[in-house]
Amino acid sequence: MIYPTRMAVLAAVIGAPVTLLVAVLFPAVWYAGLGWPLAVLILVVVDALLGHARAGATLALPQSASVGVSLTVPAAVTITGQYVRGVAQVAMARDPLVAVANDGRVDVMLDDGRGTAALVLTPLRRGTARFAAIWVRWAGPLGLVWQQARIDEAHTLPILPDVEAVRRDGAQVFQRHAVQGLLAQSDRGDGNDFDALVEFRSGMDRRAIDWKQTARHRKLYAKEYRTERNSQIVFAIDAGRQMSDPIGGIPRVDRAVSAALLTGWLALKLGDRVALYAFDSRPRVASGFISGAPAFPELQQLAAAVDYSGDETNYTFALTTLAARLTRRSMIVLFTEFTDPISADFLVRAVARLLKTHLVLVVVLRDDELETIVDAAPVQPADVTRAVTAAALLRDRKLVLLRLRHLGVHVIESAYDQVAERLVEGYVDLKRRSLL
Repeated sequence: MIYPTRMAVLAAVIGAPVTLLVAVLFPAVWYAGLGWPLAVLILVVVDALLGHARAGATLALPQSASVGVSLTVPAAVTITGQYVRGVAQVAMARDPLVAVANDGRVDVMLDDGRGTAALVLTPLRRGTARFAAIWVRWAGPLGLVWQQARIDEAHTLPILPDVEAVRRDGAQVFQRHAVQGLLAQSDRGDGNDFDALVEFRSGMDRRAIDWKQTARHRKLYAKEYRTERNSQIVFAIDAGRQMSDPIGGIPRVDRAVSAALLTGWLALKLGDRVALYAFDSRPRVASGFISGAPAFPELQQLAAAVDYSGDETNYTFALTTLAARLTRRSMIVLFTEFTDPISADFLVRAVARLLKTHLVLVVVLRDDELETIVDAAPVQPADVTRAVTAAALLRDRKLVLLRLRHLGVHVIESAYDQVAERLVEGYVDLKRRSLL
């Protein structure tokens, strides 16, 4: 494709008044005024002929990308021609799953017709991004004509849940929170799994004394416990309409998936068994329990299958189905979001039934947008209405969380950028207290 540059357009526009002025002052030779646009046209044609070249471009996309983590993709450009300028431009096709800096257009400095550009991509949602083509354009030696070539080469980029926090902070988090279950000697007496019967010593808990064995042996004997290593942790992720709303530029469900992966990695390292469960109007992903640190890639693949949904969340159906799948006491980590009192009431009722057998931890993200509206100083009368409505929504939200706490549910309400760390701290605290 060949089309004029901005310089050629400006040159033609500047020549129009000159042509008109010549026609007014010298009507007998009015055609002399056509010399300017004719000269511009001839130069454009010459520039198009001299600038003709062949172009090629390739993208070096990684095998996968993480949601919300920017990456730099090199694009190699090759232009072969006799009169090629030292600068070209490259652009890539757009995909709704990915945001590209500078509208996907970047300049390339050419050296002997070759150059490399760096495109900055930011994945917005999980899925497979597809880039159907790459465009390369370069100007002729006079700078009056753009030569543009389209390279039809399909590229795909799988976008997976963000595990950068696991790779970056996993070891540090593990060293900070792995307090039990690493050595048999260090976790005795701290858990609820019977280990041995030992002679009572000063400093031991008197409630651990086994009076039957004491009477039989005529010496004080106590039960020694160890931390239970195979607790069942279920990450139940609400993937309904409200969880698909973005917070901080990334959907809430992706924030939940990232936090679940980090906590799941730690749980696997500590010897617990982990399962993933995702639902909206009905269950969508329901995995079995996995154990052992080598099983983390399987957990990551399961998390990648958690899709976005526009359906309303059915807590009753989803949580009842989950309870029917569990055969022993488990810790259920529920990531969800609610705004209206009706859905919140269904949530409370469904969670209350789970509490009869299981330990429930509910994780919600703070609504920074509502808090900003409430705290902002009103400028117009409409701002007051918005602030009152936002305050009412926040009040209803606090009442629901208070009802959950009164039932015995452990609740974590966190900012979106701290939810992973808060969840890890909550999980370790519950494990320390032998509540799992």
